[in-house]
Amino acid sequence: MINFLTALINGLSSGGTYAIIAIGYTMVYGIAKMLNFAHGDIIMVGGYAMFSTLMLTGHPIPALAVAIVFCVILGVCVERFAYRPLRGASPLAVLITAIGVSMLLQSLAQVVFGTAPKMPTQLQIAGAVNIGALSINKSTILTLSVTVVLMVVLTLFVKRSKIGRAMVAVSEDRGAAQLMGINTNAIIAITFGIGSALAAVAAYLMLMKAPSLTSTLGAMPGIKAFTAAVIGGIGSIPGAMLGGILLGVIECLALSVPILAPFTEAIEFAVLIVILLVKPAGLLGKARREKV
Repeated sequence: MINFLTALINGLSSGGTYAIIAIGYTMVYGIAKMLNFAHGDIIMVGGYAMFSTLMLTGHPIPALAVAIVFCVILGVCVERFAYRPLRGASPLAVLITAIGVSMLLQSLAQVVFGTAPKMPTQLQIAGAVNIGALSINKSTILTLSVTVVLMVVLTLFVKRSKIGRAMVAVSEDRGAAQLMGINTNAIIAITFGIGSALAAVAAYLMLMKAPSLTSTLGAMPGIKAFTAAVIGGIGSIPGAMLGGILLGVIECLALSVPILAPFTEAIEFAVLIVILLVKPAGLLGKARREKV
């Protein structure tokens, strides 16, 4: 029973990280109607920004702040110079561009920082909290706390703020939003900035648990977060949250069973296939009719 609870808590923690990344995917898709496959590499860039700052200051908080600012600027620049000129182009052209941006960021990271793993151990949080026979790592508690706070803040931002309501309007009908005086270019840029800031936070949470930084840091988490976004319903922020938590719990529960551990990733993607067969739009996604 204790092992099951430990695996469940770890799953919620991992799922929270996936959810934070998945929100970046789903917000961009919901508003700009494109899949930013370079999102995982923005996580990697945030990791290197933290590592560089740690080399100068040695403190995690300034490192996280610098990473967030750097990732926001990078996300806005990628949208402005790589994706905005392709607005209205075919989905294939946008997809190829996103893959190109991803490869460019990875190659630049290898040129600047080399291929050897960096070890930002200053981000680690040692120790655990004991609740009876249950032992919970402090890093897990911090991850869960950050995830809950970010989800609440983001939900309130989208529902209550003027910019959030403008995001909803653009996601529903970009043309009508423009006629109502909403600057759609600015809203899409803000969306990329928010998603990139979340990517920096995700990089911090990942390196806090496993401080090994390479140019492929965000590759697999990015794929799994995209899977989580699709499971929950691409374009739905609550769906991204639900999909991330579900995927993280499945992953950790599978890893806790020795006979299933080697097939963990296969199980995760099998769950995706089953859910899409039952609900093609995802758990909380809405089927949309294409206008002809």
